Amino acid sequence: MSSPLPRVVIAGTQSGVGKTSVSLALVAALRRRGLKVQTFKVGPDFLDPSHLARASGRPCYNLDGWMTDRNYVRQLFDRVTRDADLAVVDGVMGLFDGADPAANEGSTAEIACWLEAPVLLVVNAHGLARSIAALVKGYAEFDPRIRVAGVIANRSGSDRHRKWLAAALAAAGGPPLLGAIPRGAFPDLPSRHLGLVTADAQNLSESILEQLGSVLEKAVNLEGLIEKARQAPALAPPRRFPAPEMINPAVRIGLARDPAFHFYYPDNLDALAERGVVWVPFSPLVEPDLPSDLDALYLGGGYPEEFAAALSENRLLVEAIRRFAASGKPLYAECGGLMYLSQGIETRDGGKFPLVGLLPIWTRMLERLKTLGYVEVRLDRTGPWGLPGTTLRGHEFHYSEPVREPDAAEGWQRAYHLKRRRSNREEREGYQRDRILASYVHLHWASRPEAAAALIQYCGATS
Repeated sequence: MSSPLPRVVIAGTQSGVGKTSVSLALVAALRRRGLKVQTFKVGPDFLDPSHLARASGRPCYNLDGWMTDRNYVRQLFDRVTRDADLAVVDGVMGLFDGADPAANEGSTAEIACWLEAPVLLVVNAHGLARSIAALVKGYAEFDPRIRVAGVIANRSGSDRHRKWLAAALAAAGGPPLLGAIPRGAFPDLPSRHLGLVTADAQNLSESILEQLGSVLEKAVNLEGLIEKARQAPALAPPRRFPAPEMINPAVRIGLARDPAFHFYYPDNLDALAERGVVWVPFSPLVEPDLPSDLDALYLGGGYPEEFAAALSENRLLVEAIRRFAASGKPLYAECGGLMYLSQGIETRDGGKFPLVGLLPIWTRMLERLKTLGYVEVRLDRTGPWGLPGTTLRGHEFHYSEPVREPDAAEGWQRAYHLKRRRSNREEREGYQRDRILASYVHLHWASRPEAAAALIQYCGATS
């Protein structure tokens, strides 16, 4: 057995109760005490992890029970917490909400169970009195494998309200109230689409983090919370995967990384780095050329629509990417990367911005969300992830769509058979021509352990 690492899962009764604000405030307060805090986010989200990473000063890792599995989650948790003093896991939606209405798959509860971590339940206390006890009792007793160790009442009222909430929970024999955060106490965090904007020094400044930490320290029994985290038991060591073989010579992959492109799972990147891949970051926004001696390009997701004018104006880099594609080397693009490879973006205000132009289609932004949810893909063609028939899991989240579909006459073939988790509906997705692959799907490579090695082999090396 390994030594027990103090850890806690911040869960909500539902979406929108303020669990991520509580998580950020907790991380800020713990760091004030000189603690090294490792953060995690349940689910496939890219936005909240950027805030948690900024608050902790360390990369934030996603823990997803549908795209990966129990052993992978345990191994990842063990690997990245070895030098941490405490782990904070920010939940998703409500505690028991996930990929299945009848099971914990893909939920915060599933991750809490796998990590044997105490859960702190965040409740929107506005308008609640004794009813908080009934609400919390339901969550605490719904699944005996989950230990709800305490309650944080967010958006509470007066001090009398706090005392009433605490008394109601105590009288019902429920988990204790660890704190009550008054309505409006937390500073507002900028939001875009369904969640927060990506964190940077402007929208999540040190001043905002200080405010968050101060609110929590004043409103929450921090010592009691830390004690709950310390009650987490030691975890049995996870089953170890064989050490990956290093490649020689190293494969160099250019990685688009700037405010327009930054949606990457850090453990995806780690999986290739562990095999000797050298990630070479570059900015499509400002750099006039690609880095030298690249074996492949990876254009991830992000907000190309927010920077469409600057991306369009950087014609030197656009031409460099076109030359790279013409060289026959692999080029993989996800979501925002697909939009960048298109003829251009039509923005919501009617603007049209030409971009790389490899895909013979335009993409357009929509007023409403186009797609959100888990997906499974089956490869129809040999590509960077392996042979036809190979399956991987991932998710989609985008507000754009192609104006039309490219066809075989233009040299493009559909790359995937895609099945949506919520509906089981199947459709064709992704566009492939020669060694270019573009898709709206954000893949998690751990869903197919051989994926990292397949990508390296596709780049012309052996793993």
